[in-house]
Amino acid sequence: MTDLATRAAPPRDGALRRAVPALLGYAAVRALGLVVLAVWSAARDKSAYTLLTARWDALWYTRVADLGYGYEVRLPNGDVHSNLAFFPLLPWLERLLHAVTPLSYADAGFVVSLLASLAAAWGIFAVTDHVYGRRAGVCAVLLWAVLPVGIVQSMAYSESLFTALAAWSLYAVLTGRWPAAGALAALAGLTRPVGLAVVAAVWAAAIVSFGRGGRAADAHVARAGERAPVPSGDDPSERVGASEGAPDASRAPGAVPRLLAMLVAPLGAAGYVLWVGHRTGKGPLGYLDVQAGWRNGFDGGAAFARFVADKFTSFPSALAGAGLIVGVGLVIWLYVACVRGRQPLPLLVYAGVVTALALCASSYFGSKPRLLLPAFPLLLPLALALSRLRTSRSALVVGGVAAASAVYGAFWLNGSGPP
Repeated sequence: MTDLATRAAPPRDGALRRAVPALLGYAAVRALGLVVLAVWSAARDKSAYTLLTARWDALWYTRVADLGYGYEVRLPNGDVHSNLAFFPLLPWLERLLHAVTPLSYADAGFVVSLLASLAAAWGIFAVTDHVYGRRAGVCAVLLWAVLPVGIVQSMAYSESLFTALAAWSLYAVLTGRWPAAGALAALAGLTRPVGLAVVAAVWAAAIVSFGRGGRAADAHVARAGERAPVPSGDDPSERVGASEGAPDASRAPGAVPRLLAMLVAPLGAAGYVLWVGHRTGKGPLGYLDVQAGWRNGFDGGAAFARFVADKFTSFPSALAGAGLIVGVGLVIWLYVACVRGRQPLPLLVYAGVVTALALCASSYFGSKPRLLLPAFPLLLPLALALSRLRTSRSALVVGGVAAASAVYGAFWLNGSGPP
């Protein structure tokens, strides 16, 4: 048993070296997915690279990078699809990379996504390693890589960029680096509307920290409960001992860093939403009108429930309806497992908000698995279970799921795919 209150962050010069197995495994899984996609697409006379960089939302992002905001499409039914719905950080990065390299905007989006996916994998490892140990961290990264819609991590979409910023913001909270946590949360808020989840996690952790005082509060935030098990497969020499990371009252941070994090965290999302309201002339709620033009909104899951219920009107579609119910049930079960496993408060808040926004939104229902992609804390109970298996067995499990994920990703992108 290792007291998570005393688990210190690894030295900076050893953090990357510690994460190398996870990053290599992640890269291997993603490479497999891209190879299968290339072969599948070639067999169907399609360009795998076009599927990754120049379809669906990727086109909207590159158009923002190239021409800025103000483009919209009016549909025959009266809906208005405005590019103001897309948050600006990814197109900003695409424009920057295009300006300093020969890359096109689409190429830049692909490069940003690839680099961000590696940063996200490293962030997921860092969070899980900090809470549960290195072996569980490697397993968490591999599970995130082999998700059925994991191919999105390699697309010129904003999911990888957002997940990287969210994971590192959460890690900064867990290790008491409050200014960094706030800054990363602000950047996450400039990436996707669900940046609200990162802001909520920072605020919840800071409020608890204020209530308990000093470094002891930070330690409380960083742990799931009084204690949590470290998988037996971890190398004892790589664990942090109680005396090594023991709280030191003389080094307890003051209130200013936490206040700063709380003030900075919402600036990204709030700034963009207010700018959209000013741009449209509709005030602070203008962004909601933009989303309504895309038929996006938050209805508590009513529209999704009707969508699932409609699947049971005929037998073939009833199977899909049953699959959706099982999928939602699995997501809820995983979150309950996270709560029962006493995950750190920031992770619970973050995963809870991401899950609620994904499941209870009235947006395109086929995108819900993609919207859940950043909710990596849901994978930690599975990562813990996988980490307790022998290495040969866990490798067999991950390898089999990775192959299935690669095939599904290729099939999905060559078919209905995102948006």
